[in-house]
Amino acid sequence: MIVSTSRPRPWSPYLGGALAGLLVVLSVFLSGKYFGASTTFVRGAGFVESLFSPERVAAMPYFIKEIPKLDWQALFVVGICVGAALVSQLSGTFRVQAVPDSFAERFGGAPARRAVVAFLGGILAMFGARLADGCPSGHGLSGTLQLSVSGFIALACFFIGGIISARLQYKGR
Repeated sequence: MIVSTSRPRPWSPYLGGALAGLLVVLSVFLSGKYFGASTTFVRGAGFVESLFSPERVAAMPYFIKEIPKLDWQALFVVGICVGAALVSQLSGTFRVQAVPDSFAERFGGAPARRAVVAFLGGILAMFGARLADGCPSGHGLSGTLQLSVSGFIALACFFIGGIISARLQYKGR
């Protein structure tokens, strides 16, 4: 029996990017709609709130424009999670880890601290996505597919912001 001591290799980011681009093209071709994720979370929250207070949700200006519902984009968001789990299983890189190694090296290994930081980061990211009227997948992928100048600017800003944030958070490592 031959046992490999090499580390499992994740999928190529170029393959992932090509598959994401193909998914956007198929989305437009099959449904006539571009995809994004942040609106799905807002509509989902409105959907849940409408179960308890439908008249309040019906009076909100945002939900007059964006009807709170669970639609194909909700399945897209679920598919992101399922797809990531599947690919990590297939590549042999899947592992359950409460605190990522890079976070533990910089901030310690406390799962509660990691949970609080992740939750606050999620709130900040969702606030920014709604302020920008869309998320990176909406502006970056769908916008560049349409050759939109604002899509290219948004995509460049996402990368620049990510690089700066990572360098500040992890001190250039």
